[in-house]
Amino acid sequence: MYLRETKRRNADGSSVSYLALAQNERDPVTGVPRARIIHRFGRADQLDREALVRLVRSISRFLDPADAVAATSSGEVSVLDSRTMGACWVADRLWERLGIGQAIIEAAGGRRLEGEAVERTIFQMVACRLSVRPLSKLAGCAWATERAFIDRLPDVYDEACYRAMDFLHAVLPALQERVFFAVASLLDLEVDLLFFDTSSTYWETERLPDELQDDSQPPDETAESDSDTGQDRPLKERAERKFSAHSKDHRPDLPQIVIGMAVTRTGIPVRVWTFPGTASDQQIIRKARDDLHEWNLNRVIWVLDRGFSSARNRRYLQRAGGHYIVGEKLRSDNKEASAALGRQGRYRTVQGNLRVKQVRIDDATNRDRFVICHNPERAARDRVVREQIIERLGQEITQADRLAPSKRAELYGALATKPAYKRFLRRTKTGKLRIDRLAVAREAKLDGKFLLRTSDESLTAEDIAQGYKALYEVERGWRDLKHVIDIRPAYHRREDRIQAHVQICWLALLLMRVAETETGDTWRNLRNELDRMHLITLATSEGQAAQRTELTHRHRQILAALKLPEPPRFYDFTPTTAAE
Repeated sequence: MYLRETKRRNADGSSVSYLALAQNERDPVTGVPRARIIHRFGRADQLDREALVRLVRSISRFLDPADAVAATSSGEVSVLDSRTMGACWVADRLWERLGIGQAIIEAAGGRRLEGEAVERTIFQMVACRLSVRPLSKLAGCAWATERAFIDRLPDVYDEACYRAMDFLHAVLPALQERVFFAVASLLDLEVDLLFFDTSSTYWETERLPDELQDDSQPPDETAESDSDTGQDRPLKERAERKFSAHSKDHRPDLPQIVIGMAVTRTGIPVRVWTFPGTASDQQIIRKARDDLHEWNLNRVIWVLDRGFSSARNRRYLQRAGGHYIVGEKLRSDNKEASAALGRQGRYRTVQGNLRVKQVRIDDATNRDRFVICHNPERAARDRVVREQIIERLGQEITQADRLAPSKRAELYGALATKPAYKRFLRRTKTGKLRIDRLAVAREAKLDGKFLLRTSDESLTAEDIAQGYKALYEVERGWRDLKHVIDIRPAYHRREDRIQAHVQICWLALLLMRVAETETGDTWRNLRNELDRMHLITLATSEGQAAQRTELTHRHRQILAALKLPEPPRFYDFTPTTAAE
């Protein structure tokens, strides 16, 4: 069907055009196509153009907006804008499925800030952490408004982000609980084993004046203004805050915080805590256990690293039916650990080359069981590393006997500052430096071994060993927090905003893990593929249309694995006449 134009020449030599709606039909006898007139519009110079426009609009109602624009456009199509949308759209759908957005909106009821605007602003900050290059709050606003497409996102600016962070911190406990049970229901999580570990991080700050600095008072913890009061907290008050004296990140010049994280056996982060840099292990583990107790998570087995193996921590975790699997330090003065390592017994291979041996120290008073794990491959690596250390140490002390006693003592002090050397270095009665062969023999007995302690009587030695090996899921969470989501650098002044920043990173890690769990692929690979999906804004003489690019085969695989529908093809259509 098409618009047919015919011309007729008048007697005076002028030409007249006539328009008609025609359709080609094939003659059933001859097979020759012939034009059949469906409707005659009359002379072209006397045409009712408004009626023709109404007809085109009526037909366009049954077309896609961009197709209608392209069909009616008399000029070329211009590309006004192009924004990446795939990763943000997938994260937004998971955000919606987990009920995070709805929980934030409901928590905002009756508050001054509009609930949906706050929810969208918080999601924008989470989506920014999931982008290729996580940015600051201010740069993240520019990214969201100029380079990425986030559905229903209002105008965002840094002050709106800070206020949204304040709101997030205020509703955090209720939000964390709701998110946990939503994730547990969605993924059918098994929470019989919870893996807990801590890490430290720092945030950027300016240096304090010299008169306010000392060894126990590190520099200013802040870098942003207090938007509620418009004033900074007193510098001296901030300087008097206590932080950890030891920085695992080798930044003792900056304030430290400790972050605790509990994950399931599949790596889903259940909850994240923020503690002062000086918080003790007892404070951390008790806070974590009590908070999860409020969620009725009592009868779970806590899998902990060696840093939490104190007796007080273990007994506290056993309250209300809880249990633990905790690593023990091999090189310590712990009599129980030493007794367990000294017990005779036969190893049993449980998986691959992992061998385990179960030991019980005192059946009458101490119900804890010990499991000694041995990995032959790791033992070979430990032996090679030890031999290299001893060789280098021998080279360091080869000429030590020729030194003066004072120089020899100075050399010993320098070598003893290195833990790898100190373990195998000894001084004779005359002050000479020698390799401690007894220490080498003792160390050789520990090659490839790690010692576990548990209070659960129902677990087999294999379950205990495999459960502890899964603790690497927490380590993977720390790596992703620091190197994929980029939890730092953090430029925040107030403690509540520092905590809110950590929780935004937790929400980003949660969405990342859910996507990885359901697709069986890493977020880095998913993001690289999803970022190929763009939203293109087209402009013609007839109007503007926002259309996404065509989905690739991999896009459809990802959406199918996540049980998500395809994104809408069109998001906006603005006819030129409507704009006028």
